[in-house]
Amino acid sequence: MTFGVQQEQDWNALDDDEFRGIISTDFRENYPDDLRFPPYRLRWSELRDWYLRMSGKGWLAPNWPAEFGGMGLEPRKALIFHEEVERAGIARFQDHGVLMVGPVLIKWGTDEQRRRYLPKILSCKHIWCQGYSEPGSGSDLASLQTKAVRDGDEFVINGQKIWTTMAHDADHIFVLARTDFEAKKQEGISFLLVDMDQPGITVRPIPDISGQAEFCEVFFDDVRTPADNLIGELNKGWTVAKSLLGFERIHIGSPKLPEYAMEILEAVASARGVLDDPVFRDKYVRLQLDVEHLAHSYEHYAGIVARRETLGPDVSMLKVLATETFSKIADLVVETAGPLGGMKGDTRIGNIDVNVLAPFYKARPAPIYGGSNEIQRNILAKQVLDLPMR
Repeated sequence: MTFGVQQEQDWNALDDDEFRGIISTDFRENYPDDLRFPPYRLRWSELRDWYLRMSGKGWLAPNWPAEFGGMGLEPRKALIFHEEVERAGIARFQDHGVLMVGPVLIKWGTDEQRRRYLPKILSCKHIWCQGYSEPGSGSDLASLQTKAVRDGDEFVINGQKIWTTMAHDADHIFVLARTDFEAKKQEGISFLLVDMDQPGITVRPIPDISGQAEFCEVFFDDVRTPADNLIGELNKGWTVAKSLLGFERIHIGSPKLPEYAMEILEAVASARGVLDDPVFRDKYVRLQLDVEHLAHSYEHYAGIVARRETLGPDVSMLKVLATETFSKIADLVVETAGPLGGMKGDTRIGNIDVNVLAPFYKARPAPIYGGSNEIQRNILAKQVLDLPMR
């Protein structure tokens, strides 16, 4: 069975510079300029044409093996691809289908599950979202309370998920639900695929401080999914879910977003005439050094992935460093803009138009998603530094 578009060549046979050049040229020449580095998460209606183009080229899933419809990139090439996506300011979408559900199905799914779902991810006929976090079960995800009870050939799901990114654009959701109510909290959890186009599912967008609604609540009221939509073994969903985390933290730890925020900071400082002010320069240079440190750390962990080695718990350091550096830059952009720092949308500062609050809005949730930075520090303390529990 053909899962996707046949690749035009063996990308791994190219040297890294040649491959990077092909990808960067395509993105520079074809991605719409008005969609680069958007100040908020774009909707599917705004990005549909671009992602259908990527689907048609066979470039939608760079990290999938070619036999499953992906580009078949080796780890180093996949990192280059994602670096160029970020460098070009391409808006994110299909993350949950391409980066999460697809790899889970390839690793844990049955042949029938792959045949049913992978082609529709690659063709953008299915848009996925992630049903993990719950009220009271965010960073402590294993304490989740959503229940799935077997009823004949189906599971019946009841509960609530929250902070579900772009659920109002999705038609499918992958859900962690408790299927054994007597087991310890990290046991008895199963990984289920659910069609959202059915009675019993309610999606409520959550407006954020910018007025946008990237996140949603999702309610399940006697929602049914076939038992053969169970991925992996019953009650072993925690193992399936954990397999997604290492690669996710590599991407969260990329220096590209902080580097772009530094460009905004420099532009605002220049427009305000403070670029050479010694007080500003001290703050600016400190952040420059932090971004350089982040870039070197990212290269270290990217190298581990490129060598097909296993990421250790110390990769949590990368997520903390990236998100907190980005937050510091975003705060200094607002501070440097002075009385214009609280203006929403594009604002005229000197001779430039700039959205001062765009980095600020993006930086607020960054230390929380992907596992809060407090949790990441606990991982570092316990599993890397072997510090005693209080």
